[in-house]
Amino acid sequence: MESRRTGALAGIVTTFRVPKRLLVGNPMRSTQLHETLLPKRLALPVYCSDPISSNAYATQEIILVLALGGASMVLLTPWVAVVVVSLLGLVTLSYRQTCHAYPDGGGAYAVSRANLGRNASLVAAAALLVDYVMTVAVSVASGVENFVSAFPQLRTHSVELGLLFIVVLMVMNLRGVRESGTLFAIPTYGFIVSVFVMLGVGFWNVLGGHAPVAESAHLGFVDASPAGAALIILLLRAFASGCTSLTGVEAVSNGVPTFRKPKARNAAITLLTMAGLSISMMLGISVLSTVAGVHIADSLDSLTNVPHGYEQRTVLAQLSAAVFGNNSWGFFAVQGFTTLILVLAANTAFNGFPILASILAEDRFLPKQLGRRGDRLVFSNGILILASIAALLIVAFNGSVTRLIQLYILGVFVSFTLSQTGMVVYWRRHAAEHGWSPKLIGSMLVNAVGALATAVVLVIVLITKFTHGAYLVVIAMPVLFFVMTRIHRHYQRVSRQLTPKAAGITLPSRIHAIVLISQLNEPSLKALAFARALRPATITALRVDTDPQRTRKLTEEWATRDIQVPLTIVQSPYRDLTEPVLDYLAKIHVGPRDVVEVFIPEYVVGHWWEQILHNQSALRLKTRLLYMPGVMVTSVPYQLTSAEPYVLERPGTSAEVAVPPEARDARPSRPAAAVAESPRGGRRSEGDRSLASSGR
Repeated sequence: MESRRTGALAGIVTTFRVPKRLLVGNPMRSTQLHETLLPKRLALPVYCSDPISSNAYATQEIILVLALGGASMVLLTPWVAVVVVSLLGLVTLSYRQTCHAYPDGGGAYAVSRANLGRNASLVAAAALLVDYVMTVAVSVASGVENFVSAFPQLRTHSVELGLLFIVVLMVMNLRGVRESGTLFAIPTYGFIVSVFVMLGVGFWNVLGGHAPVAESAHLGFVDASPAGAALIILLLRAFASGCTSLTGVEAVSNGVPTFRKPKARNAAITLLTMAGLSISMMLGISVLSTVAGVHIADSLDSLTNVPHGYEQRTVLAQLSAAVFGNNSWGFFAVQGFTTLILVLAANTAFNGFPILASILAEDRFLPKQLGRRGDRLVFSNGILILASIAALLIVAFNGSVTRLIQLYILGVFVSFTLSQTGMVVYWRRHAAEHGWSPKLIGSMLVNAVGALATAVVLVIVLITKFTHGAYLVVIAMPVLFFVMTRIHRHYQRVSRQLTPKAAGITLPSRIHAIVLISQLNEPSLKALAFARALRPATITALRVDTDPQRTRKLTEEWATRDIQVPLTIVQSPYRDLTEPVLDYLAKIHVGPRDVVEVFIPEYVVGHWWEQILHNQSALRLKTRLLYMPGVMVTSVPYQLTSAEPYVLERPGTSAEVAVPPEARDARPSRPAAAVAESPRGGRRSEGDRSLASSGR
């Protein structure tokens, strides 16, 4: 019978584990870490989906800003795009060198820490953490926006769709880097192919004299003709908005350790491939949208000739409809893959954020829990935190890309600038050790120009986007910096306090045992037996009187069983259990080297709902006792029927192993702590037998 109950409980536990295993897969051993390394074809979708997917909205953001200046300004879209992709090429070359210089992971935090000092590295880390969160929020919101462009009837459910996509991304990343890369490969390559096919067909039609015409080409703009400073500011804002295409470039340098060997070379090739694809797509989309006459604005009030019931669609939606036709396979292919890659572009952050958080945790700037890998060899806690914060942003900003994107790229260019400045210092140190060479001078020049360019863009972004929401990031980064420094200070203080003294720990002179008794039952007798087995100097059974009738009954049973442990009753006029115990312990007269050990009987249950019905008072009491100096707390477990001992399935085995009752009695002798857990109905320890009968 007992064996059947054990098997049943093991089956219940297995049932609860099945959903988790279906979602995230079976656990992986630490020795399998090499199996998660990525080839270049999978590294591209894992680390580059963000910068590649940004082509779906970067051109659109440029047009939205230039639209404020009228139709003539919108014609400058390709020229603004040229400046943006030039900066992208420069940053790519800079980070290509970082991959080779820091093959163990050369993100802005690592480079700044090694070359610019702790404070600069924490600023870079704060900027990156904020950027990763915004990457998830913006990518998902943009993906939803493209999705509802194809299915307008779902527009009212944009927030719910965004939350659903974040949950899917979270689960996919909890399965592991390699598996998520395999899943992301199809949407990423599908987006690349569909966009290039659209551009190819579109430009072929242009050369054939049949240029595609966007659905918004007949719309006009409200008269506006900025000049002077207003014109410059408008161009700078458009450039800053277009720079969203640079987000995620750093992810490759962060993830160098996850590449297959040769790691640095494969990472550099992946980075260059990403840059080539992104530059080609952004220039193509910008030129084709100008040729097709795409007109789009923040509000329909900024447009003229707007027909009744007209709803704006994204730039890619209008281009694919103009090239392939509405409701065609080409239109739905572009929109489908665009939606998928924009949602999956958040995977760049789901890989970068947990890795950076784990490094910060290892350096004791974030909680240590963020540095531990889960059973799928991924940093599960970081993934969960990232998904939670991004979901809150989606809800707070109602899933609006235009509102979210204002908070987006400030952190990117802070990290870019610090990383490239750190690389300049790195090359100078390298030259001091090995001497100057033309190659080294060229490398330092690339990073110096990159640092200067990204610093200028940082100032532009800060000025043009500050009042549009970037001020929130300006507040968030110092707050995060302060939190990380305080966490570090806490860990340092704890480390100093935990350092062992030269003389070691002095043994206590005497132990005074206090056994908490609520009623005379098997768990109470077990706790008394265990306390006596430790041979304390004194032993006292303590009862808090919250019910005089039950206290009287306990006193009578105590005398009837002739238990040779004094029973002390403390009054509780307010029916509280915790304070009377604390007051009693505070009044005990003990020596300076004495220790008071409190034994608390606890039920061990097998169902979560049973836990709600038991041990709540014990939990509150233990929490308070932990703060009393000179007091130790010992929990004495007592297994109820629902929690019969069993052995869980180990990773890598195919069956549960139940321990039969006869095998338990045949086990080798256990230490004192285990003796207190002797099962009911079996052999009791000597202390159990004496207390169960006469107490002698």
